[in-house]
Amino acid sequence: MNYRKNCNWMYSVIITALFFIAGTTNAQIKKSNFPESLFSTYYHQRLSHFETLPKTKNDIVFLGNSISDGAEWSELFADNHIKNRGISGDFTIGVLNRLDEISIRKPKKVFLLIGVNDLTRNTSTDSIFKNIVQIAKYLKQESPATKLYIQSVLPVNDVYKKFDGHTSKGEQIKSLNASLKQNAKDYNYTFIDLYTAFSDENGKMAKQLTNDGLHLNGEGYLLWKRIVYPYVYNLETKAALLPKPQQLTWNNGYFSLTDANTIFVENPALNKEALVLQKAMKQKGLHAEITNKKPSKQNYILLRLGNVNAALNPAEAYNLKTTSDKIVLTANTPNGVYNGIQTLLQLMRDNVAVEASEITDWPAFAWRGFMVDVGRNYQSMKLLKQQIDVMAAYKMNIFHFHPTEDIAWRLQSKLYPQLTNPEFMLRDKGEYYTENDLKELIAYCKERYITLVPEIDMPGHSAAFKRAMGVDMQSDEGLVIVKNIIKEFCSTYDVPYLHLGADEVKITNQKFLPEVIALTESLGKKVIGWEPGGNFTDSVIRQLWMEGATKVSKNKNIKYIDSRHLYLNHMDPLESVVTIFNRQICNLTEGNENALGGIVCVWNDRALENGDDVMKMNPVYPGMLAFAERSWRGGGSQGWTATIGEPETERATAFAEFENRLLDQKKQYFKGLDFPYMKQTDLVWNIYGPFDNKGDVTKSFAPENVKFNASKEKPTYKATGGTLVMRHWWAPLISGIIEEPKENTTWYAQTKIWSDEDKEQDFWIGFNNLSRSMNTDSPAAGTWNNLNSSIWVNNQLIPTPLWKRPAQKGNLEIPLIDEGYEFREPTKITLKKGWNTVNVKLPITSFNGLNWQNPVKWMFTFVAVTQ
Repeated sequence: MNYRKNCNWMYSVIITALFFIAGTTNAQIKKSNFPESLFSTYYHQRLSHFETLPKTKNDIVFLGNSISDGAEWSELFADNHIKNRGISGDFTIGVLNRLDEISIRKPKKVFLLIGVNDLTRNTSTDSIFKNIVQIAKYLKQESPATKLYIQSVLPVNDVYKKFDGHTSKGEQIKSLNASLKQNAKDYNYTFIDLYTAFSDENGKMAKQLTNDGLHLNGEGYLLWKRIVYPYVYNLETKAALLPKPQQLTWNNGYFSLTDANTIFVENPALNKEALVLQKAMKQKGLHAEITNKKPSKQNYILLRLGNVNAALNPAEAYNLKTTSDKIVLTANTPNGVYNGIQTLLQLMRDNVAVEASEITDWPAFAWRGFMVDVGRNYQSMKLLKQQIDVMAAYKMNIFHFHPTEDIAWRLQSKLYPQLTNPEFMLRDKGEYYTENDLKELIAYCKERYITLVPEIDMPGHSAAFKRAMGVDMQSDEGLVIVKNIIKEFCSTYDVPYLHLGADEVKITNQKFLPEVIALTESLGKKVIGWEPGGNFTDSVIRQLWMEGATKVSKNKNIKYIDSRHLYLNHMDPLESVVTIFNRQICNLTEGNENALGGIVCVWNDRALENGDDVMKMNPVYPGMLAFAERSWRGGGSQGWTATIGEPETERATAFAEFENRLLDQKKQYFKGLDFPYMKQTDLVWNIYGPFDNKGDVTKSFAPENVKFNASKEKPTYKATGGTLVMRHWWAPLISGIIEEPKENTTWYAQTKIWSDEDKEQDFWIGFNNLSRSMNTDSPAAGTWNNLNSSIWVNNQLIPTPLWKRPAQKGNLEIPLIDEGYEFREPTKITLKKGWNTVNVKLPITSFNGLNWQNPVKWMFTFVAVTQ
């Protein structure tokens, strides 16, 4: 007892000394050396252990007393970057004493929970608060980039008659939490309210979360994880659903997944969907049995068929209602149930609980597709299935498969095996898809309610056919062979559609297309063709690839699909998401009997070193998710644009909300996959110009002068984004930043970026996003592009990349290696603590490129590369 009194006395003396040393608010904080006798044996054991562990950086640290100490944090989050720095019995001085062990590691985040043990020493809440402020200040001083999250002290409960010195401090805990919450902004930390969620109706710790009134049991730690999960991973507070449901209401409470050990299926017809959910839950570490009998207790997930009112496409609609005791998923069809399961899995993001909510949802467009060109560059079955899985997760339902091309014919024919002989392929020789491969893909798609649409391109894009067969498709002999291939295909594969291509070719045999269309339809397949294309009948579904093709919408007998300006191979990664998000598919806000929907495409004409490179050289997944959002939700803006819009406009605000959800998906579900997209809505640029350069791109103007005062100059435009397209190379069809761009002008873009410390930061920087479908020349040595574009940070010129193949003449057979910022090493820039000024010079002479393979892309990209 005397030892404790002495420690308490010493503790109060040290509190006074601490603030004398700390001095004023802005003074350098010099940490005291505290007597070892102030801390327990266990404290010293734990601290010595921490000090000898590997000094890894950018970790997430949970710091505090026994309540933090008691959690297996890395297992709880299934993340080895999350570290436990709790010490049982610790108090605020103990944390200060060992804070160097934390700060030296430069953690990404620190989650602090401390103070209840101070109260047992009869320390005032004001003194405890001041100590916590000193912790915040010292951590900021020693590790400026570390984000600090101060969690409220948990409630206590005296019902168990244990830890009287703690459980009697309920009012002081409330007072301390109020101070921590009120002062968060002033002291540069984020306050997290744990107290409310852990409290019962009397403001005491809920009994089901503890067995002693102070410490947590397993359920308590799960609740803690659920609350801090979005802070740990920089996520939206609520699950960021994508596509965003048509109708969504968040309610109070949550459904505990740890109690949900039953999936109840009223109709055995939904057993397949129940197995899908069960398997997905198992991958999350959640166990659930499937039953067709109603459970005797609550806390179950119910899948059922019923009546869901939907404005469009009711076969895919669903209603998902979550309460504290059950989750009920209702749909008109098993397909609707499958769609609802995809939403439910996103709601299960933390594997602990599902927030109470009600969702009624349906797609605006019936066709929500994705196309891969495997004729030019072969993709493995594993990669194709990976993309199909992503499609399914985001409710896309058409997989357009393009295996025949000039480069190679990659679809097995038992009638004509020579079609897939290596000698007739120009790339990836010998790589093709067997009959079993395609049947496997068709089945894989069907299991996920995706329709595989195969394309056998005819009579164009058929040079590989001609090499193998020795005849042109449009010849009489060639037509006979084509008909045989169609008969073989239709008798072999269970698919409802056959895409015949028929674009980019001179029709020399007027009977070719009418005859193959009639044959295909007689064999029970619906025909699709590209528009503009051949001499189609009205029964052929048109896939639009040029703006002029909108004429088909005037013919009410024709059904059509939109792929105009939806080629990801032409798009800058950041631009792709902006452009697709803003699109109106089929120039409509929702589909109808004729306007079926759209297909976003990847035509990587240029050779690849390996098939997987298609994912890092094209914005496949960012573009796919943006298209999934727009094709499911409908809406969009009239016209085509590559701009986010001026800050705080309705369009810019809508995009920023979508971007947050997109990035949440990237962080949670695309780890280890190529997802070339970074946050860009926090970059706001002042655009100055035009300055008449009289055709001299080297000419300098006022914004290059270090004395240029941007705050006193009114910008011509304000723009948001990491990629700014000044004038799109398909202007005026697609709008850029400048409303009436003129040749022989120079413009400047300026912004400021904040850094918490002096550091080196990775950036994506680019000035000409090379299309993967053109023979574009590589930049000359010492340049970003052929326009003399430049960039400065804090008046320091940023050197251009050391191109591996400078001034390489464009050649489709030479794979790209470093020409795109998204697939070369990022540019490292030294930032100073505080605000950093970025200045970009953008000269232009002519909008006409050397040839169509080298279009003038008047644009730039500048964005920080973050995890």
